[in-house]
Amino acid sequence: MSEIPTTNGYDALEEKLGRLSRKPGVKASIVLDRTTGAILKTSGQVDALQTAKSRNASTAASFSNDAPAAEEGEAHGVEEFALMIWTFVNSSGQLVQDVDTEDELKLLRLRTKKQEIVIVPDPKYILTVIHECHPA
Repeated sequence: MSEIPTTNGYDALEEKLGRLSRKPGVKASIVLDRTTGAILKTSGQVDALQTAKSRNASTAASFSNDAPAAEEGEAHGVEEFALMIWTFVNSSGQLVQDVDTEDELKLLRLRTKKQEIVIVPDPKYILTVIHECHPA
């Protein structure tokens, strides 16, 4: 996995990630390159950054005692998740532009029964944080 170049922006991003990871209920985070969707950094529980399909394939590989296949499946699942997030951000940004060309996308929150995905698009990065939902 590639590292984000060390700049003041990187330091600020690292600080934000550190603060976020210490918050109660945070399961995982992923940082993507805004232009390409490439994964720049992940933290937390990797299985929270996978699709259901890839999680099932990874589990099946681990039961067959095929550790390299399980790890490959896990990495592929994170890549699938990253692509879905990148596509979602780009589609949402296009929607905002279609509604008002002078506006811009600032934050996306997607809440399910089990978790909440918070996506913060920045001009250089897409920060995504997954955390548990607590029953109301």
